[in-house]
Amino acid sequence: MPGSFQKMKNYVTGEDEDKGLVDELKDDLDCCGSLSWSTRIKGFAICFVIGIALSIIGVVMVFLQKYTAFALIYSCGSLIALTSSMFLMGPCKQLKRMFEEKRFIATIVVLLAIVLTICAAVWWKIPVLALVFCLVQFLAMAWYCLSYIPYARTLVKNCATSCLA
Repeated sequence: MPGSFQKMKNYVTGEDEDKGLVDELKDDLDCCGSLSWSTRIKGFAICFVIGIALSIIGVVMVFLQKYTAFALIYSCGSLIALTSSMFLMGPCKQLKRMFEEKRFIATIVVLLAIVLTICAAVWWKIPVLALVFCLVQFLAMAWYCLSYIPYARTLVKNCATSCLA
């Protein structure tokens, strides 16, 4: 703790102009910077697989007619899969990229759908609505993921247009 206080004092007094408090905090938040690339890949893969596995287990809960468990497990899986990429870029950079102009709407829809899924299952207790929000969640997550692949959204739009025409 004394070291943190000293860093703050140096920042306020201007004694350490090379690295300010904001830079220190950013480094602390981007904790993945100290991880090796192979450790980052492993962390990403483990979180992504856990997220997908939870989503699949959630779908199994639908067949068992446990809709509240389905909504909670599926939504947790989506959140874990969504945040798994923080291992690759670091939390700050990932959050910044999530809210870039081309992903902003998809990110908001995914997060809103997760919240509404949980609300529909836990508080409102409307299973059909929870299923609808999960479908919206799935589609928004797919659209969000496609934004990271060059021209993928354009390809999907063109395919959908040609199929519907």
